[in-house]
Amino acid sequence: MTEDEMYEAVISNDGNYDGLFFYAVKSTGIFCRPSCKSKKPLRENVRFFKNAAEARAAGFRPCKRCRSDLLSYRPMEEIAGLVKRHLDGLYEQQSAWNDGLRELGLSQHRAVEVFKAAYGMTPKAYMDKLKLQEAKRLLAGTNDRVIDIAASVGFGSLGTFNRFFKEQVGSSPVQYRKTHRHD
Repeated sequence: MTEDEMYEAVISNDGNYDGLFFYAVKSTGIFCRPSCKSKKPLRENVRFFKNAAEARAAGFRPCKRCRSDLLSYRPMEEIAGLVKRHLDGLYEQQSAWNDGLRELGLSQHRAVEVFKAAYGMTPKAYMDKLKLQEAKRLLAGTNDRVIDIAASVGFGSLGTFNRFFKEQVGSSPVQYRKTHRHD
């Protein structure tokens, strides 16, 4: 691979070249992966290296953005994995719900109708009621952070929890805690 090809990979932030070479910028003293999203360096300021050890030996320090010092640093992939596991858990819960209904001989639609006729609310409204009761209990009786309470009662984000809580109670979780605290 020529230096011109490597420079083109750097300019286009091509992650396919990560691990094949590193580039360093003389003016900053930093070395990066080809996929680094940092400012595009001037060609005359760029040096290329086969590996991170060569770049370090030449006196360059690793980039804090692309973490060129680590073999595999892909924070977005880690975050995507966490989201996927969360969604897998939700899917598994939904599958368990649907399996339970099949065992009862009901479709989801029919189960909602039957539940609503008996209790005056949908299963979702009932689950929301249980979440709200538990959130109120935790807010009034523990020192847990609001974000931790939101997660423990089944909310994926603090904003969603705050909106839900305010719609149901008429105050924010923090305001509720201040007025209902059991110390």
